[in-house]
Amino acid sequence: MMSLRCEISRMRRAVVMLIVLLMVCDGVAQTVVPDVPTSTVDGVEATAVVTHAEGVPVDSVNVESPHKDNIFKKFIKQLVGGNKDRTFERPIDFSFAILPSYSKEASFGIGGVITGLYRIDRTDSVMPPSDTQIFANISLTGQYSFIFKGNNLFKGNRSRLTYDLAFQNKPLDFWGISYDACAVNPKGSYTRRHIKLESDYLYKVIPGFHVGAALYMRYTYLSKISDISYLQGQQESYFFTGLGASVVYDTRDFIPNPQRGFYIMLRELVYPRPLGSAGQNIFSTTLIADYYQRMWKGSVLAIDLYGQYNGTNVPWPLRAELGAGGSRMRGYYGGRYIDNNMMTAQLELRQHIYKRVGATAWVGCGTVFPSFKELQASDFLINYGVGFRFEFKHNVNLRVDLGFGKDTYAVVFNMSEAF
Repeated sequence: MMSLRCEISRMRRAVVMLIVLLMVCDGVAQTVVPDVPTSTVDGVEATAVVTHAEGVPVDSVNVESPHKDNIFKKFIKQLVGGNKDRTFERPIDFSFAILPSYSKEASFGIGGVITGLYRIDRTDSVMPPSDTQIFANISLTGQYSFIFKGNNLFKGNRSRLTYDLAFQNKPLDFWGISYDACAVNPKGSYTRRHIKLESDYLYKVIPGFHVGAALYMRYTYLSKISDISYLQGQQESYFFTGLGASVVYDTRDFIPNPQRGFYIMLRELVYPRPLGSAGQNIFSTTLIADYYQRMWKGSVLAIDLYGQYNGTNVPWPLRAELGAGGSRMRGYYGGRYIDNNMMTAQLELRQHIYKRVGATAWVGCGTVFPSFKELQASDFLINYGVGFRFEFKHNVNLRVDLGFGKDTYAVVFNMSEAF
């Protein structure tokens, strides 16, 4: 109970610090630095000339130019301040923040995030903007990571490219590579390093329906492990190259923070033996079904069903980890339960509260399992929690979630909604 109180206290302090830092920066940017009226002539932005009542330009009566006095404040405004949609005015609308971070796996640390919205075609007001995000983090336990991810929507929204590039060094607790082993083994440790590239290209065939191709590459190795028997005879390092195809039905209005629509995705990947070090062909199937519906004013009901099936005797870097990534089964230590396959379900209510502040509550369940023949209802684990939201960019939230599960709870910091 005392540990839970400490966790809640840490979350409260972190949320207060985030609110103060973000609102101070946003307040400075939006109140101290007024917008300069602009107009567009032949695609070129022109700044309006401000004059006195006599018609004399302001800068001709010895008033210093705001471009000279407020360069730093304008820089803050462009990068930090603002949830307004400025993607029609700028090639790319960036914001950044350097903030304290905390996770159950990494403890406290310091992290930086840069997020940007942009439009390939700034004359198209119907399609949503593309998004890109860069994360960097270092923690007290020695974890460090760099992540570059986003969704690029091509002209006319006929196709899109989703990408996720990551490099991470993670000293972690370790219980094994199967559900049964994780349930009985005493806690060990290992340090895992990996580089991954996940890329999906989708082409719209008819409204809502897409077909696509996927390229996944991953190199993972252990620089340290407390008990090598926990790998059950598998290698300490692996390299994989996955090629795949997908079918998608997608009517979401905005990918990072949907307010309405469906997202149904079926992807099949094959990791050919000649393109990796596993010594075998590996097949992986992923199925996602999401639904978003506006309820009363300012609320969204979101439902997520997720399944990942990799077969049996899969190399440990490709196995499913319950709680990893902070999107599903939030609150579980990433890697506390590992096995070949995974199934999860969650229902979340998102509520706007005031201006740029919102909150969420969710409930769900899930499990990892060796094969469908060995899947048991008693192996499903519960998950529930509450979260805080701050609109960091236009319709892009910074989120802090406090998740609970079977004998566990944890705080999750991240950008965009969990699903």
